[in-house]
Amino acid sequence: MRLIFTKGAGKMDRLEMIHADGRSEGLDCPKQRIIPHDMVHYAVESVLGARGFIARVAAGEVAALTMEGGRESDGVERLVEALQGDGWSGGTAPAEEVRDLYRVTCEARGCPMLPVDAAAIDAIRARIAELTAEWEAVPVGGAMEVEF
Repeated sequence: MRLIFTKGAGKMDRLEMIHADGRSEGLDCPKQRIIPHDMVHYAVESVLGARGFIARVAAGEVAALTMEGGRESDGVERLVEALQGDGWSGGTAPAEEVRDLYRVTCEARGCPMLPVDAAAIDAIRARIAELTAEWEAVPVGGAMEVEF
């Protein structure tokens, strides 16, 4: 599946998801000072091979902001949240602190953690850094495409 992120001028960016059969789905993505939320999903899911929002849509589920959760996808969502929090604070916390934040978030929401260690956190952060550099170079109205 092709993911096309378009940088908006206002409070929203846009994600278009193009399936192998040519079908297209789109979502508005609220700006959040770092890369779009769904781009963080892409980083987490592509590095870990985990089944979260992007993988579920690629497998045929309809993209919606209110998709029903599942054990693995809930774990992905909590990890995305922890990595967003890390990004908002500069992305310099030790990987174990990010993992601890992830654990606390999972415990608070009653969902199982994905099996991530410091090396996995570092690998995801490296992918997020690559995506961030690419995204920062995209002008307003421009787009960035990745393959999932």
